[in-house]
Amino acid sequence: MSDLAKNVVWFGEMPHTPVGLLWVAHSPTGVVAIRFGGDAGSFAAEIEGLTGHTAVYAPDQITAVCDQLQAYFNGQRTTFDLPLRWDVMTPFQQKVLPLVHAIPYGRTRTYGDLAVELGDVGKSRAVGRVNATNPLPIIVPCHRVLGRDGKLHGYGGGLENKAWLLRLEGSWLL
Repeated sequence: MSDLAKNVVWFGEMPHTPVGLLWVAHSPTGVVAIRFGGDAGSFAAEIEGLTGHTAVYAPDQITAVCDQLQAYFNGQRTTFDLPLRWDVMTPFQQKVLPLVHAIPYGRTRTYGDLAVELGDVGKSRAVGRVNATNPLPIIVPCHRVLGRDGKLHGYGGGLENKAWLLRLEGSWLL
């Protein structure tokens, strides 16, 4: 692979998912970002900010990611086997989001549970902030994290989408 190819991040969209338009970014070394809604220009800027590399609209390069997401939405997949770009995350995100990634399909945890796992019960708000800025929603399932009251609290894709994802997994019923 040429050095130029290593410095490129491809992106494209999934326009018709049950949770609306998704933008997906992938590099030669893994999935970089997923975003609910928005436009190509702002997503490209977000990708370039995360990676420092050029974002190139190339939907044919994100097919594997989109196929796994579609299988998940269809109830045919409960886990993802895609390489993820943990290196584009802040050091604290790199501590918290692997814990979120480990939450099994159909299960939920609270922000406080994750803070306890980190060894600092006082970090539940910081854990919440990390979930709010998760660059890989759905694949790193921050929708599985609830408030200590067991209710939905914030989600980058909107609370309706968080509820839909939890109902898909059978872990939360309205």
